[in-house]
Amino acid sequence: MKAIRNIAVALTLTLAVATSVANPSLGQEQASSPATTGVIVVVAVKAGVTRDQVMATMPAEIQQTVQLYLNGKIREWYSRSDGRGVVFLLDTKDVAEAHAIMDGLPLGKQNMVDDEFIAVGPLMPLRMLMAKP
Repeated sequence: MKAIRNIAVALTLTLAVATSVANPSLGQEQASSPATTGVIVVVAVKAGVTRDQVMATMPAEIQQTVQLYLNGKIREWYSRSDGRGVVFLLDTKDVAEAHAIMDGLPLGKQNMVDDEFIAVGPLMPLRMLMAKP
């Protein structure tokens, strides 16, 4: 997962630099108005929280998570390969909305997990491909 993230960051930075060199005004526009179309949430069980504690909360967590999916708030969801949590792609307009969603789930309410929030949107340097010479 980390390797994929590093490759994506490197590609984005390369395209951003290429865009700003090729068309400085387009690069400035991108930097000033990024569009957030979702938020990636990486969830890990906190150190010291036992499996039994997590499993006691799972029926309610699963029910509410499925409801979020059915309501269109969870676009994608994955298990972490290290077994310590999940990764969600939430359909939210900003990180604040994603925080509110995650804080409302049982594991969040009981402070059993750590969440990392990453706002994502269209790969803005791709606009360079659409610009007319």
